[in-house]
Amino acid sequence: MKKFRIPKSWFFLSPMFVLVTLFFAVPVVITVVMSFTDMDYSFEWNFIGFMNFQDMASDFLIPKVLLNTLVYTFATLSLFNVGMALLLSLLTTSISDRLGDFFRSLWMLPRLTPSVVYGLLWLWIFDPTKYGLVNNIRAWFNLPPQDWLHQTPMLMVILANGFIGASMGMLIFTAAIKAIPIDYYRAALIDGASWFTITRKITLPLIKWQILFVTAYQTLSLLTSFEYILIITDGGPIFRTEVWALYTYHTAFESFRYGYGATLSVILVLVGIAAAFVYLKLFGFEALMSKPRIEVD
Repeated sequence: MKKFRIPKSWFFLSPMFVLVTLFFAVPVVITVVMSFTDMDYSFEWNFIGFMNFQDMASDFLIPKVLLNTLVYTFATLSLFNVGMALLLSLLTTSISDRLGDFFRSLWMLPRLTPSVVYGLLWLWIFDPTKYGLVNNIRAWFNLPPQDWLHQTPMLMVILANGFIGASMGMLIFTAAIKAIPIDYYRAALIDGASWFTITRKITLPLIKWQILFVTAYQTLSLLTSFEYILIITDGGPIFRTEVWALYTYHTAFESFRYGYGATLSVILVLVGIAAAFVYLKLFGFEALMSKPRIEVD
């Protein structure tokens, strides 16, 4: 009779399983359970069933928060985190490596800056007085100062998050493009293909997996991130930049409605899971993961 032996690999993987269980699985279970309670600052676990989910239907801020979240997430995603990142990687890999590395380094500077300092810089750039950078430039053309943060707060939030969010996708796309065999490009150039044709026919199809990853990851990241919105506008003015994650934070840690905040968190997780499956379907995940076939005529 054979003795049951635990594979040695489990001993090496066990620290990872412990960390995932303690810092991911357990908090998820606690949050789900908490969503069925009316926990407040007293920290009492009074189970109320689906009452929190019913309260969401009558919460007058939910439609506004949902619309803000959709605008903020998909505008930042399409214009910067994927769009600008892809454009930067395509352009900087089309020039010399030294010049391309220089421009990519410039785009990495915001990510290396502390969040509070970065947020304060944007507050100074769009300061409503004449001392703000944008209004100072407008003064050169005899234009009056504008209160940008109150007139177009969502645009300010998108710009602030976009310029720092584009750097991650830029690095991933650049690495993927540089991994493409140079023979593909040489063959296309010999055939007289233009830069746009090479990009559309060779580069983009070969980095499809990386585009899927960045799109899905950045969507989930934008749905759950709110630190720069908190620093720059704190959801204002009058909830015009209040996104779902920030509303969850305000509900739980400022209004001390932990049960209702947990309910909002559960909904956000479900939306993120649904978005991930949609992306996998749109990008043809099954085809991406299938083994390549060699066809011989």
